[in-house]
Amino acid sequence: MRPHPLPVLAALLLAGALAGCGTSGEPWNSPYPPGLAAEKVIFSAFAQRPKHLDPVRSYSSNEYTFIAQIYEPPLQYHYLLRPYRLVPLTAEALPEPRLLDARGRELPPGAPAEAVAWSVYEIRIRPGIRYAPHPAFARGPDGRYLYRGLSERDLEGVHTLADFPERGTRELVAADYVHQIKRLADPRLHSPIRGLMSEHIVGFAAFGRRLETLRREGQEPDLQALPLEGVEVTGRYSYRIRIRGKYPQFRYWLAMPFFAPMPPEAVAFYGQPGMAERNLTLDWYPVGTGPFMLVENNPNRRMVLERNPHFHEERYPAEGMPGDREAGLLADAGRRLPLVDRVIFSLEKESIPYWNKFLQGYYDASGISSDAFDQAVRVGPGGEVSLTEELRAKGVRLATAVAPSTYYMGFNMLDPVVGGLSERARKLRQAISIAVDYEEYIAIFANGRGIAAQGPIPPGIFGHREGRSGMNPYVYDWVEGRPRRKPIEEARRLLAEAGYPGGVDRTTGEPLTLHLDVTATGPDDKARLDWYRKQFRKLGIELVVRNTDYNRFQDKMRTGAAQIFLWGWNADYPDPENFLFLLYGPNGKVRHGGENAANYANPEFDRLFERMKAMEDGPERLALIDRMLAIARRDAPWVWGFHPKAFTLYHAWYRNARPHLMANNTLKYIRVEPEQRLAAQRAWNRPVLWPLGAGAALLLVVLFPAWRVYRRRLRTPFRDAA
Repeated sequence: MRPHPLPVLAALLLAGALAGCGTSGEPWNSPYPPGLAAEKVIFSAFAQRPKHLDPVRSYSSNEYTFIAQIYEPPLQYHYLLRPYRLVPLTAEALPEPRLLDARGRELPPGAPAEAVAWSVYEIRIRPGIRYAPHPAFARGPDGRYLYRGLSERDLEGVHTLADFPERGTRELVAADYVHQIKRLADPRLHSPIRGLMSEHIVGFAAFGRRLETLRREGQEPDLQALPLEGVEVTGRYSYRIRIRGKYPQFRYWLAMPFFAPMPPEAVAFYGQPGMAERNLTLDWYPVGTGPFMLVENNPNRRMVLERNPHFHEERYPAEGMPGDREAGLLADAGRRLPLVDRVIFSLEKESIPYWNKFLQGYYDASGISSDAFDQAVRVGPGGEVSLTEELRAKGVRLATAVAPSTYYMGFNMLDPVVGGLSERARKLRQAISIAVDYEEYIAIFANGRGIAAQGPIPPGIFGHREGRSGMNPYVYDWVEGRPRRKPIEEARRLLAEAGYPGGVDRTTGEPLTLHLDVTATGPDDKARLDWYRKQFRKLGIELVVRNTDYNRFQDKMRTGAAQIFLWGWNADYPDPENFLFLLYGPNGKVRHGGENAANYANPEFDRLFERMKAMEDGPERLALIDRMLAIARRDAPWVWGFHPKAFTLYHAWYRNARPHLMANNTLKYIRVEPEQRLAAQRAWNRPVLWPLGAGAALLLVVLFPAWRVYRRRLRTPFRDAA
C-alpha cells in the first residue's frame, strides 16, 4: 500500500517541530550552541566594537571591559574593601615614593610639597608571571622566532590570529613595563595621557621629541635601546620611575592599563608589513598576563575571552566589609582565580532584545534601560527602590551605587556673553543654574537614578560633603533638613541685576538668545532638548540648540566656538584632584588643550588647586577643597548637573557580584552556577506546543477536501480521452 500523503505531511510537520527540542535538554530558543549553558561561562553583551584594545590608546569604558581582563598593571583595587583601596597585582608590594629635594637629599614622607623636587617610585614585580600563549612568542628548535620577517606570500590565507598554528610564552620582566611607558611617550601612538605624563615623569616629553627627531632623519627608533631619563630598569624584576615634585595621585595611574606591560615581541610581530591590513594589530588582538585572553574578535557577532592557561596564582580576597560574609561575598575566599573558564560577549545593538534575553536567562547580568525601568523597579513614595514581583520571583538581585561621575552643563568662560568673572556674568550664570531644574531632569529622563550635584565632586570621593555644609548656597536653600532649589523668582531677580530683565538685554532692547551645542543622535534626544529650552524659557531666554556630529562638536570645544554645552566626566581614580582639575586654569581646553572644557580660570582657585593636588587626605586638604568649592559655586562656570546612580541586575546563579566603580578587572572574581542557570532557562522558556497541534488540525481540515478528491481519482479507472 502507498502511504497517504495527508497523514505523511502531518507527521512530517510534527516531527519537524519536535526536532527543535534536541537532546541536550536545553530550551528550543537558546541562542547558544548545545551544552554551553552548562559550562562555567559568563554570558554578556556589547553594543559596539571597541576601537582600541592597545593599552597605550584605550581610554573608554567599553574598551576597558576587555583589556582590563587581559593586561595587568602593577597595582589594582581591592575587590571588596571600601573606600577604594589599592593593593598589589603583579607588584610585590605597594610602592612608597622616596621624596628628594633639589640637591637629591631624601626627605621625610610628610615633607611639604614645595620642598620636594622629585618623587621616586621603586617597583618590584613578582617572578614567575607568564604571558598568555601567543604566536609572537613562538620559537623553532633553533630558538628563532617562527613568525618574524614574514612576507606577503607568507601571509596568504592568514585572516585571524588562529591562522598561526604555533604559540609560545615567556616570563614577565620589568623591562616590559618600561617599554610600555616609552610607548606612552611616542607621539606617533597618540596616547591620551601623553600630555599629562609629560608634566610628571622626568624626561618624558624630551623622549617623545627625540623619537620625532629620529624619524625626521629617516631612522626608526628602537624603544628598548633609547634611554628615558625618568624611567629605568634596575633588575630583571624591578624598575624605577622618577616624577617631578610631589604627586600622590601617581599611584592610581599605576592601577590603570596605560601602565600595563607590553612585550617588545608583540610590537615586532604586529608591526610586520601586511599585518594591519588583516586587522592583526594590538587594537584587535591584545597580549597580556591577565586571567583571560581574547580568542575571538568578531565585532559583527561576538567576542570571547578564555582562561589564560599560564595565569599566575591569585586568590579570591579573604577580607571584606561588614555584611559581606552574610551576603555570600566571602564564600570563595582563598580560591584560585579566575572562577570561570570563558566570557562570551554577544553583539546587542538594541536594549529591548538584550533585556528580553536577560529575562529569559540568556544573559547573566543587566543594566536597566529607561524602556525597561517600570518592568524592573518600583520606586516608593519616599524614593526607596525595590524590584518588581516578576523579577523577585526569578531570584534577580538589584545592586545600586552612585557612580564617581558628573554630568553638567558648561559655560564657555571665554564667551563675551556668558563668560568672564564680572558680576554681570556671574549673576547671569547663577540665574540659569537655578532655572535648570536637574531634580526634574533626573525624575523625567533618568527614572530617578541620580542625585543633583552641589559641585563637581561626587559622593564617595574625598572632599564631598553631605548635608548643609555640602550645599551650593547660590542655587539652594536649606529647608526642613534638606536642600531645596531656590524659587524661580530669585533667578529672575538675578537675571534683571545682570542686565536682562525678563530675558531682554537692557542696553539693546533685544531678547537674549543663547546657544547650546550638543551631539544628539537618538529619538529620545528631542524630548531632552525641548526640556532644556523650557528651562531657559522660564527666564524669558531663547535657547537655540545647535546639534552637530561628535567630531564637529569636539572642534568647537577646541576652538572655543561653543557658548553653552553638555559634558561629563568619569573618574580615572578616586581622588578630588581628578575632578577639580577640570576647573584648573592651565588645563583650559582652548588655550592649553586640557580637560577644562569651560576654560574657567580664577587665579585664587588655581593657587589653591596647586597646593591641594600634592597633599595627602586630611583636615588641611579638606579645608582647601572647601574654599575652592566656595569659589567655583560663586563663579558658576557649570550648571552642576547630577551624579548618576548605577542600577545593575544579577541572576541568582551569578555569584560574588559587587559593584566596583573604579576597578574594571572584576570578571575574575565572578562565579556562576551552571546547573541553576540551565534549570531556570528550562523553566522560563518552556515551549508552548498546543499551537502546533492546533495548526496541524487546521491544516488537516483545510486539506481534507483535496485529499478526498485525490482518493476518489485513485479509485476511478483510467479512461483514454480519445
